[in-house]
Amino acid sequence: MRIARPPTREKRIGLVLPGGGARGAYQVGVLKAIAEIMPRRSPNPFAVISGTSAGAISSAVLASQARVFRHAVADLERVWAHFRSHHVFRCDSLTMLKSSLHWAAAVVFGGLGVRNPRSLLDNSPLREMLARAINFNAIQESIDRGYLDAVTVTAAGYDSARSVSFYQGRDGMEPWDRVRRVGRPSRITLDHLMASIAVPMMFPPVLIEREYFGDGAMRQATPLAPAVHLGADRLLVVGVRDEHADAVPGPDDPIPYPSMGRIAGYVLDALFMDGLSQDLERLTRVNLILENTPGRALDTGMAKLRYIDAMILLPSRDIREIAVRYVHEMPRQVRLLMSGLGALNYGGRQLVSYLLFEQGYTRELIRLGYEDGLARRDDIRAFMDGEPLDAPAGITGWSDLSEHYSRKVRALRLPEQEAAG
Repeated sequence: MRIARPPTREKRIGLVLPGGGARGAYQVGVLKAIAEIMPRRSPNPFAVISGTSAGAISSAVLASQARVFRHAVADLERVWAHFRSHHVFRCDSLTMLKSSLHWAAAVVFGGLGVRNPRSLLDNSPLREMLARAINFNAIQESIDRGYLDAVTVTAAGYDSARSVSFYQGRDGMEPWDRVRRVGRPSRITLDHLMASIAVPMMFPPVLIEREYFGDGAMRQATPLAPAVHLGADRLLVVGVRDEHADAVPGPDDPIPYPSMGRIAGYVLDALFMDGLSQDLERLTRVNLILENTPGRALDTGMAKLRYIDAMILLPSRDIREIAVRYVHEMPRQVRLLMSGLGALNYGGRQLVSYLLFEQGYTRELIRLGYEDGLARRDDIRAFMDGEPLDAPAGITGWSDLSEHYSRKVRALRLPEQEAAG
């Protein structure tokens, strides 16, 4: 059997996998397409892998099996394609009843002291599955053998009120300390993953080094930054939202009051998605400044700014509409909970799209990600080969860049806009 050799990297590409709950299945489909585009037994092509929330799990799997990229992706697909809710959280009738009564008692009696409920759902099944599936010791082996420079997992500290990117990498990598965000060298463990996916209220916080941590998306205003701090000079970002705005009600149409399900979905959407959009906008501005700077770099004295090429891969279809078709796969007890929150109607589809850990839904998202990846086969191959991006501000695949900037900066007009204009 031919052994995959560590890649020779002229360009250090960083893979960024933001959070997205069950939507993370889309990222697996894109990774499957990338693995197929590359030679069959190629090693991991990314110098840095950065993940948050569900993306943290994928990052750890890729890092632990970096010798053969396709094998790592196949393992990810095997798990995501067979997901059921009970693999993620306990959803049997007795557990759901106890949880409901526990929360009701805490509200009625004004708290239960040390017996207050810690979360709405018990995600111990996910912890048990990840403990079996991931060899965390293999992460360091991947780094030592040159298949990977660093992997980072981000979580939010409840005491420090900081976004903490725990990273494991080769010698010489420096930690960073910025406003409300830090990089901390660590040996990535199961606790780091469980902390990164601990959606507030839904899943319990996790104690790491004398501080409790929750979902990494909560304070991650700059999801691109960890990979850049760890040396990446190109970024491949796989997002999980590209939605059309809902239709505006007509002048005579009733305006329904937002249900708890709709509000909860809105909160999760802001938690998982807004940081990425804002950071991409920030990167656009920095790249525009550096385009006319010698060497495309600038040392401000406090930080060194570098021109960063970025390729963004987003769903070609509205994932919320896909989720609606698979709500019936949810266990009855979970559907009752979602119904009580008003999440099973049109307005609640946002929340369902993040929590629908059922195989029909995840398989369709994998298929969508795979198709979207293959549709951009040539672009991905060129990006992975280090070819310069012929794109506005060095960023391709982000439609919002065109929509929000083209009116102000002519260079950002996309070809189809030039033809239309």
